[in-house]
Amino acid sequence: MEKNAYPHDHVEYAHGQDSPNDVEGLGEPEEKLTFTKFMALVAMAFLWTGSQIPLYLYGAVPPYIYGDIGGVDRWTWFVLGNLFALGAVCPFVGSLSDLFGRRYVAIFGACLLILGNIVSSTAHTMNTFIAGMAIAGAGAGINELTSLAVTSELAPTRKRGMYVSVLIFTILPFCPSVLWGQLIAYYGSWRYVGLLCGVWAFIGLVLTAVFYFPPPRANSVGLSRKETLARIDFIGGFLSIVGLLLFMAAIQWGGYQYPWTSAHVLAPLIIGLVMFGLFILYEIKWAKYPMFPGKILREPRILALTLVITFISGSNFFSVLLFWPTQSYNVYGHDPWQIGIRNLALGFPILAGACIVLVLMSWTRGHIRGLMLVSCILMTAGGGAMAALRLDNLWLVYILLTISGLGIGGIVVPASIITTIICPDELIATVAALTLSIRVLGGAIGYTIYYNVFASRFVVAATASIGKACVINGITDKKVIVEAIEYTAAGLLPALRTLPGVTNDKIYNDLVLAGQEAYAYAYPYVYYVSLAFGGVSIVCSLFLGDIKKYMTDHVAVHMEEVPKHGKGRAA
Repeated sequence: MEKNAYPHDHVEYAHGQDSPNDVEGLGEPEEKLTFTKFMALVAMAFLWTGSQIPLYLYGAVPPYIYGDIGGVDRWTWFVLGNLFALGAVCPFVGSLSDLFGRRYVAIFGACLLILGNIVSSTAHTMNTFIAGMAIAGAGAGINELTSLAVTSELAPTRKRGMYVSVLIFTILPFCPSVLWGQLIAYYGSWRYVGLLCGVWAFIGLVLTAVFYFPPPRANSVGLSRKETLARIDFIGGFLSIVGLLLFMAAIQWGGYQYPWTSAHVLAPLIIGLVMFGLFILYEIKWAKYPMFPGKILREPRILALTLVITFISGSNFFSVLLFWPTQSYNVYGHDPWQIGIRNLALGFPILAGACIVLVLMSWTRGHIRGLMLVSCILMTAGGGAMAALRLDNLWLVYILLTISGLGIGGIVVPASIITTIICPDELIATVAALTLSIRVLGGAIGYTIYYNVFASRFVVAATASIGKACVINGITDKKVIVEAIEYTAAGLLPALRTLPGVTNDKIYNDLVLAGQEAYAYAYPYVYYVSLAFGGVSIVCSLFLGDIKKYMTDHVAVHMEEVPKHGKGRAA
């Protein structure tokens, strides 16, 4: 059994009850914040930030990466691989915690993050880099879920919003992640990103190993490892993971790399949908221990609507997080300082929105309908309005990023906390896994759709604008024109100078400007699609109920703290 460093975690008594005798056998009032508990929370903060920063930093410098190791035709899979691995492991984190203990699962997640960053930062081919990002994504899924669940469990129910708000706020040093990534890659090497992320994860690993000693999980008490292993839904996991992977591969390929009517697209699309349908059917009819037990449906309407909003916020979150840095690079110039400055209005508003809504959720005692409605409106309006950006109105982006960031931040984490509040306390980790998986799934599917729309529009625009600029400057060789388009699409503009016919700065600048115009034409379609997603989230938020009854002072005892015999903790 693991050492219990927190003998009285999150036991909260109703008004008028000030001693253990008031509630027979429930333990003592909540313990003060000790040094050990504080350091455990610091460890969770390192796990949380460590789970976020690899994608943020690597996502800021794709041209440096594929410019060095190649793979311009498939670099988007390092994003999708990371997201998919992150979402795929989430449903199993609770079961792994039952088998090995939450402490060891957290340590394992940190080790995966370290290993993934080592593989990615030392890669010499894009396939190896993608594999490393997938490994890091699995570690990120474990650590993000663990850090959120542990922080929620250590907090009294009515204070979870504030506790998690502090946890989320620790990402503050990495809000300028695009600036850090650009400066690291420009003045050093993109590989130092992996060093930074790996060292950060290592610090989290050490702090977790030294200070975090949780109590045993309730649903594993009294079960052998064999019995606990039997409760893991391997069939459901296989059907869901493979089905979603095939589905996302199909929509990534369709219309861009292969025709929608080709077998290369239709086969994985149909097989993926069938397998995911079988997953749903299996979970409802045959799974003895489904991934998500029916007990989480204590508030089915609120849960269902919150999950839909979570899915959409994930798609819009990644549309801004991963497309604006490349847009600021491709449309407005490659200077690393300027790119970083253009993205400062991205991270800070998201962080502010998350913290503001989490605090207001506790302050208003669960009036979530208004909070979610305002957040969805800000997210949709700010993101959709970015379609108005042109080469000559860059100033507008700072306003729009602030608006959309506040909205996205007000949904991404608060929606997850809402689901942990309305579910039974013993299922906190399960429902946290569900919401995180839904958010990441929304991000992966949304990013795939957005990239497909963007790429198809860019090819048309680049062919017209760059082709025209080439002809005007006397370049008529079709092969050279195609190479000019490909270099521009990859963001490798210095390579344009090596093309036959590009004999002076005027021709080079004309080709660069033509490429910027093509990008400026294509990016708005990403934000048009985000409007459709956002509209659905606004409608869903209108039908949310409030959760005031779960936010009042009451006896909140987690299942792992209920003793088996008389007073004391479960053995």
